[in-house]
Amino acid sequence: MRPEVLALLAAACWAVSSLFSAGPAQRLGAFAFSRWRMLFASLLLWALALLGGGWRSLDASAFGLLALSGVIGIFIGDTALFACMNRLGPRRSGVLFACHALFSAVLAWAFLGEVLWGWALLGSGLLVGGVMLAIVWGRRSDELHGWEQTHGPLIIGVGLGLAAALCQSVATLMLKPLMTTGVDAVAASAARMSMALAAHTLLLASGWAGARAKLPMDWKDAGLTFMSAAVAMALGMTLILAAMRLGQAGLVAVLSSVSPILILPLLWLVYRRRPAAGAWLGAVLAVLGTALILN
Repeated sequence: MRPEVLALLAAACWAVSSLFSAGPAQRLGAFAFSRWRMLFASLLLWALALLGGGWRSLDASAFGLLALSGVIGIFIGDTALFACMNRLGPRRSGVLFACHALFSAVLAWAFLGEVLWGWALLGSGLLVGGVMLAIVWGRRSDELHGWEQTHGPLIIGVGLGLAAALCQSVATLMLKPLMTTGVDAVAASAARMSMALAAHTLLLASGWAGARAKLPMDWKDAGLTFMSAAVAMALGMTLILAAMRLGQAGLVAVLSSVSPILILPLLWLVYRRRPAAGAWLGAVLAVLGTALILN
């Protein structure tokens, strides 16, 4: 399968998982939710890696790089993203996290020598611009549900979203050389997840109050958290690593940034309210950009 298609499938996974994540993330808190999510994802990924034999592709040097990537991208980045979502909601946190496409394109050019030219460059510009337009003007004036509320200072929410985007870019791009050596994508995801979970566990063991859950986890939140882990982390992150192995890192990041576009029709289904005109225009630009990239 083409790496561009893998990146789009990963974006779809992240969009769907946001519907499972928003509720339990607010009730449990960003740290507790991320910790449970990583536990479920680690169990799933290691089971698949053991059954499929992918664990044999890991060696000591590979595990060290995967561990560092897990701490940066999942422990720091994922937790920052859900802290941002708790403050700004999934729509506005989505536009901030979509900046990882821009960060990745610049970092891929600076450190990997990757440059986008021609139709790919034009398509990337249309896609990123469409994503930003759809989210910035994707809210109708009469939308008053909880996901559109701001909790706490706005500047902190913005900073958390941009930090999450930067961590995602750095953590993914640093694995590009490793993935081209043939490391199994499922085993690589399992190693990254395990190290991020270990860091979260150490933080909880330190006694810091912020790491504890706001409320005890009930069966409903456990089910939603498991679904979020399976769709976004076990499947979505594995697809991204597979795409990174086969394609340009910057282009893969750009295509994976369409998840905020895909969130809009999902929110429509949940709240029975069609997206605003700006969301439709942004979606059209994103589709045109994707078509040019895949051309």
